[in-house]
Amino acid sequence: MAVEKTPRKRLSREARRRQLLDVAWQIMQTEGSEALTLARVGEAAGVSKPVVYDHFTTRHGLLAALYDDFDRRQSERMNAAMDAAPMQLPQKADVLAACYVDCVMTEGREIPELLSALNTSPELAAVKRHYQLDFIARCQRWLAPFAGRRGIAEAGMWGLLGGADAIAGAVARGDISKPEGQHAIAAIVMTLVTGSLTSEAD
Repeated sequence: MAVEKTPRKRLSREARRRQLLDVAWQIMQTEGSEALTLARVGEAAGVSKPVVYDHFTTRHGLLAALYDDFDRRQSERMNAAMDAAPMQLPQKADVLAACYVDCVMTEGREIPELLSALNTSPELAAVKRHYQLDFIARCQRWLAPFAGRRGIAEAGMWGLLGGADAIAGAVARGDISKPEGQHAIAAIVMTLVTGSLTSEAD
């Protein structure tokens, strides 16, 4: 399915960037990441290539901007949900798990493709790692009230991230149900916190 060309309008720089990102997401959804070039975005947005280059410079810059846009939106949703959850570990673990699965489920095929594209260069891999470290830091902060004095080790948090990615991916593919996936991720969270308390007692 072709992406509809957007009529050119006089927009502020911020509004133009938002429009270009929205067009890029649409191309990802309908044509896949291989079709995502600065020229294609400009064509679909109804603007000249120099306009797109001015905002993103390179295709790598566009991919990084898309991931930043995705991460910012998902972080806002997760932060709000975690802040609203009762200050009890099982509830926090359930909300964290539900948010992670929903994040993958609602974004369709474009996020796995975007993550794959981010691994195509050291620079883009560094962008992905930056956001992974941010997620780990936020999880450590959320779980700190329930963990031991030393908190949850970063190695365990990387395990949570890898497990959550694999489980949410299985849900998205239909290999397991959404409740099964959420329960499995929540169980990992509970195990990490329990383990941090046990290691402190030893």
